[in-house]
Amino acid sequence: MREKETVTFTNMCMIVDGEKVLVEDRLAADWPGITFPGGHVEPGESFTDAVIREVREETGLTIRHPALVGVKDWTDENGRYVVLLYRAERFSGTLRSSEEGEVYWVPLADLPKQRLSLDMMDMLRVFTEEGLSEFFYRQSDDGTWKTELK
Repeated sequence: MREKETVTFTNMCMIVDGEKVLVEDRLAADWPGITFPGGHVEPGESFTDAVIREVREETGLTIRHPALVGVKDWTDENGRYVVLLYRAERFSGTLRSSEEGEVYWVPLADLPKQRLSLDMMDMLRVFTEEGLSEFFYRQSDDGTWKTELK
């Protein structure tokens, strides 16, 4: 038997320029800290168009040929939440911050020294490690959340 599931789609993009990556110091109270730009996929919007739009809105840059490198997902009482993880190395435009937070370049090697958003180091592994494609949260019977990298 096939069941339907309510799903919310979002995206995040690691933009790479040589040895540097573009980070956003996210201001939102629900997930503050250093992360990569991204946001919600609008109804009827393609996933690729959504990540290009979100990056442009939050950074001023227009990325080209973003590559899907993995997903982060979990299920709770509201349904499934899916974050599509992209990587882009080609872009144009002038970097500018937005109301989402300040954006700036950081050497990838220095990223662990930053004030990262929750679980950002595990997500970084999905962005960078061959053989990993999913960051999954599983809620155990006692209500605690466990992370699984697959």
